[in-house]
Amino acid sequence: MTELHKNLIDGAWVGTDGVENISPSNLKDVVGVYARATAEETKQAIAAAKAAFPAWSRSGILERHAILRKTADEILARKQELGELLSREEGKTLPEGIGEVTRAGQIFDFFAGEVLRLAGEVLPSVRPGVGVEVTREPLGVIGIITPWNFPIAIPAWKIAPALAYGNTVVIKPADLVPGSTWAIVDILVRAGLPKGVLNLVMGKGSVVGQTLLDSKDVTAISFTGSVGTGKRVAAASIEHNRKFQLEMGGKNPTIVLDDADLKIAVETVAQSAFFSTGQRCTAASRVIVTEGIHDKFVEALCERTKNLRVGDALAKDTEIGPVVDSIQLKQDMDYIDIGQQEGAELRAGGNRVNRETEGYFLQPALFTGVTNQMRIAREEIFGPVAAVIKVKDYEEALAIANDTDFGLSAGIVTTSLKYATHFKRNSEAGMVMVNVPTAGVDFHVPFGGRKGSSYGPREQGRYAAEFFTVVKTAYTAAG
Repeated sequence: MTELHKNLIDGAWVGTDGVENISPSNLKDVVGVYARATAEETKQAIAAAKAAFPAWSRSGILERHAILRKTADEILARKQELGELLSREEGKTLPEGIGEVTRAGQIFDFFAGEVLRLAGEVLPSVRPGVGVEVTREPLGVIGIITPWNFPIAIPAWKIAPALAYGNTVVIKPADLVPGSTWAIVDILVRAGLPKGVLNLVMGKGSVVGQTLLDSKDVTAISFTGSVGTGKRVAAASIEHNRKFQLEMGGKNPTIVLDDADLKIAVETVAQSAFFSTGQRCTAASRVIVTEGIHDKFVEALCERTKNLRVGDALAKDTEIGPVVDSIQLKQDMDYIDIGQQEGAELRAGGNRVNRETEGYFLQPALFTGVTNQMRIAREEIFGPVAAVIKVKDYEEALAIANDTDFGLSAGIVTTSLKYATHFKRNSEAGMVMVNVPTAGVDFHVPFGGRKGSSYGPREQGRYAAEFFTVVKTAYTAAG
């Protein structure tokens, strides 16, 4: 009998019924059985977080530091085990899974340090004999809704700052990948987190997520997911006058200029577009290539794409793991059909792949002859599908790169300091990469985009304080 992994509500593990968490690499591999919370249980979790907030928000910084540091230490000590769990349930390769777990540990370690660096300002008033203090205070109950594509890193970069700054939390992980978040919550509890401070409610978005949105006691919501759901989060939050933070889609460009190093360009684009099975909001699905290098670049990228080893996430020689589930696989295949119907040429991949086990394996797809008005160049596919757009020069490349409803990440491959500098200043993206993949950011610097990709303050690093705290200005008269 498989053990039931329960929800955490007010310090107690609760739940009776659960659903199987199935590996996309092997549909016979049951990763675990995880409880599903009801609307009533979600309300109880919110109430527990609200009740725990006064004490936790005024807790000593050494207590918070110690809990977050212990959490970081255990995550890093168990990175192999937790990486395997992540790769089994989400499908990214084992090195990618271990890398993501390592990043989660580093995030908790960073915010353990931030607890000890909480700071404000002491300023003179324009009025004689009056002093001014500017400080940051926690908000209250933070509702966290996370996606399936980074099942441990994204929960970490939301939970860690929320707790570090003195908030309490109710988290709903993506229904497809509850295991990694459950593991983080379990570690935090054993690290000494008081009851009610962190509550885990796994289950359907229509039940658990909607209950969070409907609650007047949820002070703020941090959401990462689809554009459509993000808009619903925004509408519900405005109704309750709550703070909200949205990280949504991307249609990220990588420009390859004539002067680029061909080997670097091919590997940068392959990693940006296809690694993690292209299931990253920062993946580069538009490859904008100037005409002088276009033909030889396409030829080399086609060869790299065809030779990418697709297979079981845990296999040593796998470069590209499976698509996360049947729904996402159908969406990928539909867009591959759409691209061909629009007149683009499928130059490599785009076919289902059979392996020893039954899974959602797809050879990455590379299209050429794409225009920026085609659907495969404008809509987020969220799979290993890349579209090459041929342009005359840098100026046209920049214009097409910025011609999108999104603005998360953008890259350029060039040996020209002139063009690299110009692109960093003129790219309409929140994050810009020069000669490195568009996907892959550090844990200690801000993450976020512009336009339809993001709304609200940046995530990660010291900029996380902008969302998870509120500024207070206090005046004191001497004497």
